[in-house]
Amino acid sequence: MPYLLRKFLILLLTLWAAVTLNFILPRLVPGDPIGAMLARYQGKLDPAAVDALKIAYGLNDQGSLVTQYLHYLGQLLRGDFGRSIGQFPTPVMDIVGQAAPWTIGLVGVCTVLAFLIGSALGLYSAWRRGRFLADALAPLALFLNAMPYFWFALLLLYLLAFRTGTFPLSGSLDPFLTAGSAEWWTSLLRHAALPALTIVVTAAGGWLITMRNNVMGVLGEDYVAFARAKGLSEGRLLNRYVLRNALLPSFTAFGMALGFVVGGSILTETVFSYPGLGLQLYGAVTTLDYPLMQAIFLFIALAVLIANFIVDALYVILDPRVRDGRAA
Repeated sequence: MPYLLRKFLILLLTLWAAVTLNFILPRLVPGDPIGAMLARYQGKLDPAAVDALKIAYGLNDQGSLVTQYLHYLGQLLRGDFGRSIGQFPTPVMDIVGQAAPWTIGLVGVCTVLAFLIGSALGLYSAWRRGRFLADALAPLALFLNAMPYFWFALLLLYLLAFRTGTFPLSGSLDPFLTAGSAEWWTSLLRHAALPALTIVVTAAGGWLITMRNNVMGVLGEDYVAFARAKGLSEGRLLNRYVLRNALLPSFTAFGMALGFVVGGSILTETVFSYPGLGLQLYGAVTTLDYPLMQAIFLFIALAVLIANFIVDALYVILDPRVRDGRAA
C-alpha cells in the first residue's frame, strides 16, 4: 500500500505539471489562430465578431496570464474544453468523442497485436537461437524497426489500394451503410486493414528486438544455469524462470505504448485519412486550434499516467521484490 500510495501521489503531481505545460505550450506557438480563422472566412467576420472571439478564447489582452490559467483550470474541472477554432463552432468534446472510438479501435487493437506477435517471435528467436529461422528474425526485425513509417504506409497504399483497388484509398467507412449490418462491418474492416497492417508490421519489429534482448539477458543469469543444473524441464524453465523475468521490462514499455494510443498514430491516420485523434491533432496544429490541441494533449498525458500507474500496480503481482519492499 505505501508503494501504490507513493505512485498515486506522483501521478497527481505529474498530472498537474502536464496541465500547466498544456496551458503554456500552445501559447508559445507562433501565429494568431483568430487571424487564421479570419483568413479562412476571407474577411467576412466584422471587427466586433473578431474581438468577441478573442475574448471567448482567452486570446485578448485583458487579464493576466495567471488569471487565464485559473480560468483554464476552472474549465477543466467542469469538463469544458471550449469550442474548436479550426472547426468552429463545434465543441471540442464533440470532436474528441467522435474521433476517439476510431483511434482506440484501430491503434489500441494493433498495439496489443504488435506486442503479442513481436514478443512471441522475440522469445522464439532467443530461445531457439542457432536455427535458421530464429537467427533470421533478428535482422528482419531491425529492418522493420528502421523502415520509415510513412514510406511503408504509402507503399501499401500504392500497391494494394491505388494499383489493384483491393482496399480503399482513404476514410473509415463507405457512405450510406446501416450501422451494425454485414456490409457496415465489411467496409469497416476493409478501410482499417491497411492502417492496421502498417502499425502492426512496423511496431512488431521493435517488440521483437526488445524481447529477444531481454531473453538473452535472462538466459545469462546464474539462477537459470542453476535451474538447468537441477534438471528442470525446458518448458518449466521457460515459463517459470525465463519468460516471467524477460517480460517485466517489456511490460513497462507496453504500458506506456497503451497510454499513447489515445494520441493516435498521426502519420498513419494522416496518410490514410483515417478519422482518429491523430488526424484531428494534425489538423489542430496546422490551424492553430488551441482548445483542440490542449484537449488531445491532456488526454494523452492522462492516459499515459493512468497506464503507468496500472503497470506499477501489476508489478506488485509480477515482481515479489515490490511486495517485499525491496524495489521501488
